[in-house]
Amino acid sequence: MLQYVRVGVMAGAAAMAVGIGHGVLAQSGAAMPPVNTAANPFQTIENHFKLPAGRTWGSTSAVDIDKDGRTIWVAERCSANSCWDAAKGEMSPLDTVLKFDNSGKLLLSTGKGLMVFPHGIHVDRDGNIWVTDGNDNMPRRRPGQPADTPLPAPPAKVVGHQVHKFSPDGKLLMSLGKPGGNQPGQPVDPGSFYQPNDVITYPNGDILVTEGHGNAPPSTARLIRFDKTGKFLREFGKMGTGPEGEFMQPHGLAFDSRGRLFVADRSNNRIQILDAETYKTLDTWYQFSRLSGIFIDKNDMIYGADSESGSVNPPHGAWMRGIRIGSAKDGKVQYFIPDPSSVGETFAMVDGKPKMTKADGSAGSTGTLAAEGVAVDADGNIYGAEVGPRAVKKYVRK
Repeated sequence: MLQYVRVGVMAGAAAMAVGIGHGVLAQSGAAMPPVNTAANPFQTIENHFKLPAGRTWGSTSAVDIDKDGRTIWVAERCSANSCWDAAKGEMSPLDTVLKFDNSGKLLLSTGKGLMVFPHGIHVDRDGNIWVTDGNDNMPRRRPGQPADTPLPAPPAKVVGHQVHKFSPDGKLLMSLGKPGGNQPGQPVDPGSFYQPNDVITYPNGDILVTEGHGNAPPSTARLIRFDKTGKFLREFGKMGTGPEGEFMQPHGLAFDSRGRLFVADRSNNRIQILDAETYKTLDTWYQFSRLSGIFIDKNDMIYGADSESGSVNPPHGAWMRGIRIGSAKDGKVQYFIPDPSSVGETFAMVDGKPKMTKADGSAGSTGTLAAEGVAVDADGNIYGAEVGPRAVKKYVRK
């Protein structure tokens, strides 16, 4: 049996979803109609940021705004999708953490040799920059090799699965977790990581890290809290789809003005709103789609970046990829910046399997597209950090 939906032509259902308050949305859950047609009052500015001569963007999911509200911090993967060259057995000589002014001029760079896979970024109240590293440079067997094939020797310097704190002028101040992290099959240190996704700090300086970049072991799904000195305090959560204390790829973190913790629970296609101290679930929202990145501004506007619906995750293909913008107060989606590559795609169930098809009949897009990380400056300009397209785009009011 064939059932299909034209992405971007869901005006009636989407309009109803945009106007529904958060209480009803929490009850309707994953079955709610997709929110695809809210207004888009923004225009896209490409190539806004100027890299040094000869350098190109690598994949990036990490973008945030300096405490001045105007300058922009980006962590990127060394003009590639990793800063570790496994074939050569060496780290990239490029800096990974970049600071730009609002005109796009590069002001500062740092982080060379520290990270394999910069993933999440957070600027704290004192202007310090925190970056998660979601991979490592440990040796791996080649595809197809037997499981008992001896591994190559580890590198002289093991790097990865840590969270690094930099001063406003780019000096490394602290690193959380052990280099190389909690490797599969080895004893687990609760204060170390395996694939940390994002990091955020509390008003008292406590540090919260979210971990888990897969949907099955050895990936995990937990929140890990430290005090301001880096001392491990506790952990919370496990992998699952349940309504309380369970996550599947908890990919992004944000606080609203009420101090509630918003978790972009990516593979569960939802936002979980938690009490920031007890981690009790206060609400669950589906109307912002499959979020990789989440940002809440001083006016309690949510900016949610969906880079995977229909491409990485075909079963969520009735939802267009892009940035949904709405209120953290009532949960209403007000605006939507669509990923151009998802416009006109068709989502279909063919013989019980999801299928995406482009308007010209070719196979739908694959991989992570559009913005995966998102941030907004004091003037309301939006910045989207992209893994697949390897770019950082700016969105301004028309």
